[in-house]
Amino acid sequence: MRTGYIAFSVLLAFAVQATAAPKPPVPGNGPKATVIRNTNLYVSPDTTSSRLAEITPGREMVIMERNGPWVRVFANTDEEISQSQDAPVFGNEAKAVPVSGWMQAPWVVSTETPKGDMILFGMAASEEIEANRPHASQDTARAARLLYQRMADFFPQSPLAPEAAWRSADIRWQLQKADVFSLPSAHEKDAYMREQIDDEEFRKLKKNYPHSRWSDLADWDMLDNKICGDWQGSTKCPEKEAEMYEKYAQEHPESPRAPEALYDAVYRQGALNDMYTSNGDDKKAGEAKARAVTIAGTIATKYPQSDYAARAAGLVYQLQESIPIYGTDRQ
Repeated sequence: MRTGYIAFSVLLAFAVQATAAPKPPVPGNGPKATVIRNTNLYVSPDTTSSRLAEITPGREMVIMERNGPWVRVFANTDEEISQSQDAPVFGNEAKAVPVSGWMQAPWVVSTETPKGDMILFGMAASEEIEANRPHASQDTARAARLLYQRMADFFPQSPLAPEAAWRSADIRWQLQKADVFSLPSAHEKDAYMREQIDDEEFRKLKKNYPHSRWSDLADWDMLDNKICGDWQGSTKCPEKEAEMYEKYAQEHPESPRAPEALYDAVYRQGALNDMYTSNGDDKKAGEAKARAVTIAGTIATKYPQSDYAARAAGLVYQLQESIPIYGTDRQ
């Protein structure tokens, strides 16, 4: 189901960083919870009473009291305050003060819910699938991300927790990436000339799950902050990126992204061959071609079942037949 990329048709705008506000009142020691669908919060346990707010999936709550099919909660309202807006409210600095009210219990999943980890993970996965559909609402992607985050927060010992934490961080990264790369600065050659994607969640993931599949995937995504924008015909960018992708594959040989990293290195060496050839530098062109062939051989040896082994073989064929790679099929 996952490929590491989330193809959303809309972008999520992130609010500017807000200054810290006084801590909200501590709501007590009840179980933490969230809702799995949009749920109204009422003044009293009665649908005819005044509605206080609508709580969206993945928003953090604390259950204070139960009354039949109703629960009284302190809920984190859905306010956009900063790029750290989705951090748990309770015990942290935040502008949004939790509101107390009643909601119907069937849509509430708490740390005490049997198989709560599977329920939250499953609902998040369903939202993520919906977010990939054409014309999906940005709220769907947001719900998937927050539900994954709550699952990892509420059930840290669950075998699903690392994957949930990764998916939450990755969805947020892809949304920000789409935003950053839609700006005019994304076409600047040097990476430092554009806005950097916030990697705070990935750094936390790497700390919690070091030397794991999930830290490998985090390191892969974080390369987005290092790649060039438009190469503008400069050999500096593909040289740097080819080295960067080779290094990733060497340091993360078990990563699901290792074959892709090596393929990206082959492509860049092929592009360098074209660039050097057009500049009349046959020596460097030959070196780039030879390096591309070597890396492609590594993919065929280490990852023979990967599509990238066959794709790299296709690039090598282009090089051997003097079919241009750079400028005709940019990647």
